[in-house]
Amino acid sequence: MKFLCFSDLHRDVEAAAKLVEKSSDADVVIGAGDFATRRHGVEDTLKVLSSITKPAILVPGNGESDSELEDAVRGSGWKSAIVLHGAGCVVEGVRFWGVGGGIPVTPFGDWSYDFSEIEADALLAGCNSAAVLVVHSPPLDSVDHDSSGQIRGSQAIRDVVEKTKPRLVVCGHIHSDWEKQVCIGETQVLNAGPRGVLLEIDFPVD
Repeated sequence: MKFLCFSDLHRDVEAAAKLVEKSSDADVVIGAGDFATRRHGVEDTLKVLSSITKPAILVPGNGESDSELEDAVRGSGWKSAIVLHGAGCVVEGVRFWGVGGGIPVTPFGDWSYDFSEIEADALLAGCNSAAVLVVHSPPLDSVDHDSSGQIRGSQAIRDVVEKTKPRLVVCGHIHSDWEKQVCIGETQVLNAGPRGVLLEIDFPVD
């Protein structure tokens, strides 16, 4: 299955238009959060992305809430998009689980849509059989190194990856590691970034 993975558009409509073009080469599109900037303008890129007809899995970032993202998806008329936050779905036989927001709580203040590691545990609890985990925040000590070299990811997300072993994790949030990929065990982890990364992943047939 071919995925077009992206994150952190932050109202960039030109980047969104380029993703629409790239989506023709994908089977499924994955958006790992931060369509808005500080809870403003979430609809800007959604209006552009809504012309994508391939199935799309989206999670909120810390720049918009799940309800704000859902409202923007509905308002844009993006019929092929599904918003996940503490929930899962099956697309073309592949199981997805999604959790958005900043994990752990960021230093950005009241506008940031954040969750503690304990809250994240509950949101991740249903991930057991997911082949693809879509999160805004990266697993701890993976693709989560900020510009000063500090690791900023989530222990809860790393724990669930090590426990459930999804085939792929798509995240964003830490801009300095955009487009970087690592493996946690046999799980491929991608910090997608706004330009979009095309990945082809083989899944075992049941």
